Amino acid sequence: MTAVFARPDFHQALSRLKDRHLLRDLAYCDGRWTSAADNKSFEVTDPASGATVAWVASLGAAETTAAIDAASRALPAWRGLLPQERARILRKWYELMLAAKDDLALIMTLEQGKPLPESLGEIDYAASFVEWYAEEGKRLNAENVTSHLPGAEMIVRREALGVTAIVTPWNFPSAMVTRKAAAALAAGCTVVAHPSSETPLSALALAELGERAGIPAGVFNVVTGDAAVIVGRLCEDDRVRAVSFTGSTGIGRLIAAQCAPTMKRLVMELGGHAPLIIFEDADIEQAVKIAIDAKFATSGQDCLAANRIFVHRSIAQRFEQAFASRIRQLKVGDGFSADAEIGPLMHERAVAKVEEQVEDAVKRGAKLITGGKRHKAGKLFYEPTLLSNIPADALIMHEETFGPVAGITVFDTEEEVVAKANDTEYGLVAYVVTANGARQMRLGRALEYGMVAINRVKITGGPIPFGGWKQSGIGREGSRHGIEAFTELKYLCIDTAA
Repeated sequence: MTAVFARPDFHQALSRLKDRHLLRDLAYCDGRWTSAADNKSFEVTDPASGATVAWVASLGAAETTAAIDAASRALPAWRGLLPQERARILRKWYELMLAAKDDLALIMTLEQGKPLPESLGEIDYAASFVEWYAEEGKRLNAENVTSHLPGAEMIVRREALGVTAIVTPWNFPSAMVTRKAAAALAAGCTVVAHPSSETPLSALALAELGERAGIPAGVFNVVTGDAAVIVGRLCEDDRVRAVSFTGSTGIGRLIAAQCAPTMKRLVMELGGHAPLIIFEDADIEQAVKIAIDAKFATSGQDCLAANRIFVHRSIAQRFEQAFASRIRQLKVGDGFSADAEIGPLMHERAVAKVEEQVEDAVKRGAKLITGGKRHKAGKLFYEPTLLSNIPADALIMHEETFGPVAGITVFDTEEEVVAKANDTEYGLVAYVVTANGARQMRLGRALEYGMVAINRVKITGGPIPFGGWKQSGIGREGSRHGIEAFTELKYLCIDTAA
């Protein structure tokens, strides 16, 4: 049976916060902490216990417009700074994040529920994007063009796109802010950020640290409240020149439609439905470790999670037994519990979706190996679960799971499994486990995904272009491509004739 840890007292966990000024309940606009005009607020709860963490200001359309006003006013001066000056401020922001790492992780676990070691890891990950773009902003070089006209000198350069809106999800409430905002800020853009209402506190803590780092008023704004109202206002305002969004493909389509009239630049990291393909030459122990890491990080609430695990028939039984044994050892508990590996899901909707997918798969003939029900740790906890022999028409083979449920399907040939892996509207990441070097290269080309991880899980970071094919998104985040998304090309043709 999966281990359960006793929940520490919620208020005791909250009392561990060293810097109480990082726990903010007001929005941050134009360098001021801002309440809603009608003093409206919404509740942020600890998903492990249901306890109230904070009541946060719920801003509306008028306050969102005020934040856009502020970002527009701040744009000329911020864009006009030397890249080195922006870099110094971003570098200070990075250093303050690392200094406040324990508090930022604690706030994240309180509002999101993920185990504290995962939260600590996310803060390092989030800070790494600020460090990366502090340096990358210095390298937005102009390029010379060989002139095709007599007496003309030609230059192409990149300039800041303008006011940028970023809309971030609840599963990575710090990293998704910094991966977007640091790139935009380094390019010389100003930012209006809207974090998920489930996890706004992490973004507000980052705003507090940004202010301390010297980010000028109006350059980085955080607007909390109802997503439909705030995002709608951001999409319709023609002063907002780009929207960077991470979330579901369905919501991404709606945002794209709302942005069409003003022809905004879109950067979208959307849904994923990652395959994990384990070939007959795989080391079983290594394959199990990869499967655990690829499936159960963030309790499975990750667009990079391995949703469909394809195992070669010749090793399927051995892999299933070893995988099931390791799943049964996963420790479920509150994010502050010692050794907890699986925390609560974010909300009741997430648990209900997991239940629906498991019930549907079993009804269609899948075999339930372990788990398969809510966990006694609390109403938002679900047992780490393994299904096998999943039929192709099961919901879990076509929809993101976003929960701690793994499903195994066997295959016989490389051609067969590539076709199955590509049979989805998504194309974010794929995982492959094989010792065959030629096969590694073939799969790297054949899989229709923006990222392919071979014999490992961790592949993301500041230097790499994160993003997917097909319905998994538009554009890239991270790397030089991530900052280029927030720039416009300008071509200068200068007459040099005497």
